[in-house]
Amino acid sequence: MMILYSGPTCPFSQMSRIILNEKGCDFQIESIDVDGYTENESNVDLAQLTPYGELPVLLERDLLLYNVFVVNEYIDERFPHPQLMPTDPVGRARSRLFLHVIEREIFPHIRTLENSKASPERKEHARLRLRENLEVLSFRIGETKFLLSDDFGMVDAVLSPILWRLEYYGIELPATAGKLETYRQRLFIRPSFIDSMTPQERTMRN
Repeated sequence: MMILYSGPTCPFSQMSRIILNEKGCDFQIESIDVDGYTENESNVDLAQLTPYGELPVLLERDLLLYNVFVVNEYIDERFPHPQLMPTDPVGRARSRLFLHVIEREIFPHIRTLENSKASPERKEHARLRLRENLEVLSFRIGETKFLLSDDFGMVDAVLSPILWRLEYYGIELPATAGKLETYRQRLFIRPSFIDSMTPQERTMRN
């Protein structure tokens, strides 16, 4: 059985939980929280699993993987139904490019907002930049059901935990981001998203 070392409030861990749920995989969650959460927490030292101290980490037999994109693509290829990355080379390249942009333009601000040691000034800067980037993203949303197509895909799985946390991060979407609001509400009712949430994540929007 696969073991996913996952943080109870970690957005990157939730991305992988969503994908595992999409695939209907049999997996076990081991909870690790770098900010000190102890209830039901694994006693495994995160430093033993990854040199970068970041979650998620996936263990399957003698295979140990870290980096959320490596973990997610492995799950997608290991369990090919439903396919979350496009099957054609052009579609895969577009998805990978979009994921690269998310990693460069959005992930750094998420990591700042998730960092309990970041200064208030750094966090406010991260909020402003994240809001600006999400406003740009809203203009990329077309007439398809999900971001790049009518089928739920890897990009949607990566974006949904971030969009769930906007209020928790103190970010209000501008009125011009109506399409983004509609899109994220569609993500939130997806069974794989609902089933991926920990009790702590469920309270983020109460």
